[in-house]
Amino acid sequence: MRLGDAPDSDNFEDRTGQSGGAGFGGGGGMLGLLIPLVASRFGVVGILILVLGYCALTQMGGGGLLSGGGGSGSGSGQSTLSDEQKRVLVGVLESTDQVWGQIFAANGARYKQPKLVAYTSGTQTSCGVGQAAMGPFYCPGDQSIYIDPAFFNELARRFNAPGDFPQGYVIAHEVGHHIQNLEGTLDKAQAAQARLGQAQGNQVQVGVELQADCYAGVWAATAKDSQGRPLLEPGDLEEGMRAAEAIGDDMLTQGKVSPDNFTHGTSAQRQEALRRGLTSGNPASCNYAR
Repeated sequence: MRLGDAPDSDNFEDRTGQSGGAGFGGGGGMLGLLIPLVASRFGVVGILILVLGYCALTQMGGGGLLSGGGGSGSGSGQSTLSDEQKRVLVGVLESTDQVWGQIFAANGARYKQPKLVAYTSGTQTSCGVGQAAMGPFYCPGDQSIYIDPAFFNELARRFNAPGDFPQGYVIAHEVGHHIQNLEGTLDKAQAAQARLGQAQGNQVQVGVELQADCYAGVWAATAKDSQGRPLLEPGDLEEGMRAAEAIGDDMLTQGKVSPDNFTHGTSAQRQEALRRGLTSGNPASCNYAR
């Protein structure tokens, strides 16, 4: 991707090297206890279900389960973020801000920019204690995206999806959840899930995730660098498709979870959603969520 040097951003916070996730209190302690249990039965997919459900519950409750969300921790460790990691994180954040700001403005609306927090191992959020085992996630309560940059190594090594565009795709997917939060889609999905059984509720969640994938594609199709050139370079599309394939529910669970329990979509579905956004460049084409 043609990101250039990492700019400074008021919406980016570096908590790497700090110890914000060491203490578990209130609702965060509950989440910490549930993660090992869910992981042992459902793996990564189950953890993601838990995080999304926990954040939705926190948002519905208004004030959150922990007093004072988003603390940066008590540690005084130095940043462990590399220059390249910051370049991708901040560069993609700034790029998505620009793209979605333009899209919202064209529809007579104002885009509220999300915050991106890089952390190590664990950190406090208004959705409880975020842990690296959850993978990147969006917390509606504080409208922030949280990511342990070590996930990028997992993406390259474990999921065989190296390159900067898969990293950008992951960040833009979480930005997609922020768009859904602003549009009210997350609230509608939560209300629908409350009325439905588990299998149908999971289908609703799949729609939410596929829409976020499609929104990531819209960003990638629309984004330009500082010289007005397309952000994507030759080979980026193939990298993104490999990443979408690698993180499909069917690939992650390897047959250990039935399709009725899928929450993010199969590899084929995720690839199709990303491709739809890339091909159309139009968020209106991302009509996956109910």
